Amino acid sequence: QVQLVESGGGLVQPGESLRLSCAASGSMFRVNTMAWYRQAPVKQRELVAAATRDGSTNYADSVKGRFTISRDNAKRTVYLQMNTLKPEHTGVYYCNAEIQRTLNPRESDYWGQGTQVTVSS
Repeated sequence: QVQLVESGGGLVQPGESLRLSCAASGSMFRVNTMAWYRQAPVKQRELVAAATRDGSTNYADSVKGRFTISRDNAKRTVYLQMNTLKPEHTGVYYCNAEIQRTLNPRESDYWGQGTQVTVSS
Protein backbone atom coordinates (compact mmCIF):
# COMPACT_ATOMS: atom_id res chain seq x y z
CA GLN A 1 0.00 0.00 0.00
CA VAL A 2 1.45 3.36 -1.04
CA GLN A 3 0.76 6.45 1.01
CA LEU A 4 1.67 10.11 0.65
CA VAL A 5 1.72 11.98 3.94
CA GLU A 6 1.87 15.77 3.95
CA SER A 7 2.84 18.07 6.79
CA GLY A 8 3.70 21.70 7.40
CA GLY A 9 0.48 23.57 6.74
CA GLY A 10 -0.96 26.16 9.09
CA LEU A 11 -2.12 29.71 9.64
CA VAL A 12 0.33 32.48 8.84
CA GLN A 13 0.19 36.21 8.29
CA PRO A 14 0.83 37.83 4.90
CA GLY A 15 4.54 38.08 4.17
CA GLU A 16 5.44 35.03 6.26
CA SER A 17 6.80 31.69 5.06
CA LEU A 18 5.84 28.04 5.30
CA ARG A 19 7.51 24.81 4.25
CA LEU A 20 5.41 21.83 3.25
CA SER A 21 6.70 18.27 3.19
CA CYS A 22 5.32 15.13 1.60
CA ALA A 23 6.79 11.69 2.13
CA ALA A 24 5.93 8.59 0.11
CA SER A 25 5.86 5.29 1.96
CA GLY A 26 5.02 1.70 1.16
CA SER A 27 6.12 -0.82 -1.41
CA MET A 28 7.46 0.84 -4.56
CA PHE A 29 10.28 0.66 -7.05
CA ARG A 30 10.66 4.33 -7.97
CA VAL A 31 9.01 7.68 -7.38
CA ASN A 32 8.98 9.69 -10.58
CA THR A 33 7.43 13.16 -10.87
CA MET A 34 6.28 14.69 -7.57
CA ALA A 35 4.11 17.77 -7.46
CA TRP A 36 2.07 20.13 -5.31
CA TYR A 37 -1.45 21.21 -6.18
CA ARG A 38 -3.65 23.79 -4.49
CA GLN A 39 -7.42 23.91 -4.18
CA ALA A 40 -8.80 27.23 -3.04
CA PRO A 41 -12.41 27.58 -1.87
CA VAL A 42 -14.88 27.23 -4.75
CA LYS A 43 -12.06 26.77 -7.24
CA GLN A 44 -10.66 23.82 -9.12
CA ARG A 45 -7.49 22.11 -8.03
CA GLU A 46 -4.51 23.63 -9.83
CA LEU A 47 -0.86 22.74 -10.25
CA VAL A 48 1.49 24.83 -8.11
CA ALA A 49 4.85 23.20 -8.81
CA ALA A 50 6.31 19.92 -10.03
CA ALA A 51 9.73 18.26 -9.89
CA THR A 52 10.95 15.32 -11.92
CA ARG A 53 13.24 12.72 -10.53
CA ASP A 54 16.27 14.28 -12.24
CA GLY A 55 15.51 17.67 -10.70
CA SER A 56 13.71 19.51 -13.49
CA THR A 57 11.05 21.81 -12.12
CA ASN A 58 8.12 23.85 -13.34
CA TYR A 59 5.91 26.36 -11.57
CA ALA A 60 2.59 28.07 -11.95
CA ASP A 61 3.15 31.65 -13.09
CA SER A 62 1.52 32.94 -9.91
CA VAL A 63 4.22 31.45 -7.67
CA LYS A 64 7.38 31.85 -9.75
CA GLY A 65 10.10 33.52 -7.73
CA ARG A 66 8.17 33.04 -4.51
CA PHE A 67 7.83 29.24 -4.09
CA THR A 68 10.55 26.62 -4.47
CA ILE A 69 9.98 22.89 -4.94
CA SER A 70 12.71 20.43 -4.05
CA ARG A 71 12.99 16.74 -3.37
CA ASP A 72 15.11 14.16 -1.64
CA ASN A 73 14.96 10.99 -3.73
CA ALA A 74 16.58 8.86 -1.03
CA LYS A 75 13.86 9.87 1.41
CA ARG A 76 11.12 9.81 -1.27
CA THR A 77 10.14 13.25 -0.04
CA VAL A 78 9.16 16.45 -1.79
CA TYR A 79 9.16 19.92 -0.23
CA LEU A 80 7.52 23.21 -1.07
CA GLN A 81 9.13 26.32 0.38
CA MET A 82 6.63 29.15 0.25
CA ASN A 83 7.91 32.65 0.90
CA THR A 84 6.22 36.03 1.16
CA LEU A 85 2.81 34.42 1.31
CA LYS A 86 -0.32 36.28 0.28
CA PRO A 87 -3.98 35.68 1.13
CA GLU A 88 -4.54 34.38 -2.40
CA HIS A 89 -2.21 31.46 -1.60
CA THR A 90 -4.79 30.15 0.86
CA GLY A 91 -6.10 26.69 0.12
CA VAL A 92 -5.65 23.00 0.66
CA TYR A 93 -2.32 21.85 -0.71
CA TYR A 94 -2.17 18.32 -2.08
CA CYS A 95 0.89 16.26 -2.80
CA ASN A 96 0.86 14.16 -5.97
CA ALA A 97 3.31 11.51 -7.09
CA GLU A 98 3.69 9.29 -10.11
CA ILE A 99 4.96 6.02 -8.70
CA GLN A 100 6.36 2.97 -10.39
CA ARG A 101 5.44 0.07 -8.11
CA THR A 102 7.62 -2.60 -9.79
CA LEU A 103 10.15 -2.96 -12.59
CA ASN A 104 7.21 -2.68 -14.96
CA PRO A 105 7.46 0.95 -16.19
CA ARG A 106 3.73 1.56 -15.77
CA GLU A 107 3.13 4.40 -13.30
CA SER A 108 0.25 4.94 -10.93
CA ASP A 109 -0.94 8.31 -9.69
CA TYR A 110 -1.17 8.91 -5.93
CA TRP A 111 -2.49 11.78 -3.83
CA GLY A 112 -1.97 12.86 -0.25
CA GLN A 113 -4.80 13.80 2.06
CA GLY A 114 -4.09 17.52 1.79
CA THR A 115 -2.83 20.13 4.23
CA GLN A 116 -4.53 23.45 4.89
CA VAL A 117 -2.61 26.67 4.34
CA THR A 118 -4.32 29.86 5.47
CA VAL A 119 -2.76 33.27 4.93
CA SER A 120 -4.62 35.91 6.84
CA SER A 121 -3.98 38.90 9.04
